[in-house]
Amino acid sequence: MNEIRAGFVGLGAMGLPMAGHLARAGLLAAVWNRSHDKALAAAQEYGVAAPRDLVELVRACNVIALCVPADADVIELARTIAAHARPGTFVVDHSTVSSVTAKQAHAILAAHDCAFLDAPVSGGVEGAKNGKLSVMVGGDAVALERVRPVLTCYAAKISHMGDVGAGQNTKAVNQVLVAGIAQAVCEGLALSERLGLDPERLLPTLGAGAAGNWFLDKRGATMLEDEFKVGFKLALLHKDLKIVRELALDAGTDRSVIEKSLADYAVLLAQGHGDEDISALIRLKRPR
Repeated sequence: MNEIRAGFVGLGAMGLPMAGHLARAGLLAAVWNRSHDKALAAAQEYGVAAPRDLVELVRACNVIALCVPADADVIELARTIAAHARPGTFVVDHSTVSSVTAKQAHAILAAHDCAFLDAPVSGGVEGAKNGKLSVMVGGDAVALERVRPVLTCYAAKISHMGDVGAGQNTKAVNQVLVAGIAQAVCEGLALSERLGLDPERLLPTLGAGAAGNWFLDKRGATMLEDEFKVGFKLALLHKDLKIVRELALDAGTDRSVIEKSLADYAVLLAQGHGDEDISALIRLKRPR
């Protein structure tokens, strides 16, 4: 592959800063988003193109990164790219979708001589903004090396997990851990409130010991202040856990954390809290 001309599709809370890192590295050529106004604003900030028609981006770029909400979005985009991309185009999907969807997208693109990597990310909005994401990659190792300059713009760690779908399966495991840690931290901090413990003393004390973890460090203080607009929307974790549930059902493994978290976040969604950070789970842990 000659000079990288990257396009970024999906400018949400994660995608927008990721595209920014590509722009600062001089690799970003164009951006696209369903909301064209958002794409125009990003294009103006980053000094790149923002075509209204996705096909224009596809034809202008040789690496296309995706970061979109749903499985159906990934398949639709794969079909559009396959129909209009030049042979040899690389598609890197940073969305969180099922490994089945990843394999379908790969097949669609491979039929048109385009490479596909499923490369979901973890690290939260902070990781995206700071360029410190963990990227879990499934797909061809040679293809990964060709697009590595793109991933290094926003990754602290890039892990090749195996064939297509392995990246999404790794993210599924990640989301079980995220959900379980959120359950424990929210339950523990709700108890701390009732016991009258001082958060300014409590949080650094917990963080220095065996209970220390990313979620406690990044969300502990904000959730105790009822600030839930800071990170990963609980509606998205609920969507992710539905995918994880299907994998666990097929695998025959225990689903206690998955089912509890799905039920709890469904309650919060019904109460209108879907756009809040997953730390809003503490609402259900407090006395009612």
